[in-house]
Amino acid sequence: MHPAPRPCNAIPEISVSRPWAQDAIRAADLLIDVREADEFAAGHLQGAVGMPRGVLEFRLAGNPAFERRDLRMVLYCKTSGRAALAARSLQSMGYMNVQSIAGGIEAWVQAGLPIVLPEQPSFD
Repeated sequence: MHPAPRPCNAIPEISVSRPWAQDAIRAADLLIDVREADEFAAGHLQGAVGMPRGVLEFRLAGNPAFERRDLRMVLYCKTSGRAALAARSLQSMGYMNVQSIAGGIEAWVQAGLPIVLPEQPSFD
């Protein structure tokens, strides 16, 4: 039995269960956390840039650093819903190499992979 064909505009997902997942993410030109600012501040992936889903297209369109449509982008959110919507939007803007992290940051944390946590003040 053959798997069902994926639509040509399906968003490739990076599974955190794969041994090469961290390498694929490090190889990206841009790692984007599309969660809200407070979610990003509570913990995010190393090297991620916080661009909430609601302003993503505006931030990318208004910045010359993101003009290249062949940029390798990896997106994530809490569970992967917002990242999938954002990735589809970026594809419609002409970005050709957009991926998302399957299961989002929740899957990442459940897999025991590292995140950047806010530093707590020291009262010593």
